[in-house]
Amino acid sequence: IPAVTDHELEAILEAAAAAGAVGAAYVLLRLPLEVKDLFREWLDAHAPLRAAHVMSLVRGMRGGRDNDPRFGHRMRGEGPYAELLKARFHAACRRLQLEGRYRESAAELDVTRFRVPPAGGQLALL
Repeated sequence: IPAVTDHELEAILEAAAAAGAVGAAYVLLRLPLEVKDLFREWLDAHAPLRAAHVMSLVRGMRGGRDNDPRFGHRMRGEGPYAELLKARFHAACRRLQLEGRYRESAAELDVTRFRVPPAGGQLALL
């Protein structure tokens, strides 16, 4: 959460690496219609002095809106603050050797148990 928990980004990645994580990914705070009012209520209750600043940062990363539903933008955001968070995330991943290993570990998964669904569709009852 911008200006509330983003200062913990590096510590979270360090804890994940120490616990054995081999890769990491992030999603920028999203406030779709069904949660935006709930989030604002939480923010007013838990960080009232920062609420306006937090929402200003969110809107700055979401094209002036609380949420940006556009594919390719909604997970990462845009603008200077989003770029700063992205740079911090990638720098910490490089330092902790978490960058790029996420896809490598997926390649090591055992897929021999996967089978083509039976005729009639994947959701058909047998």
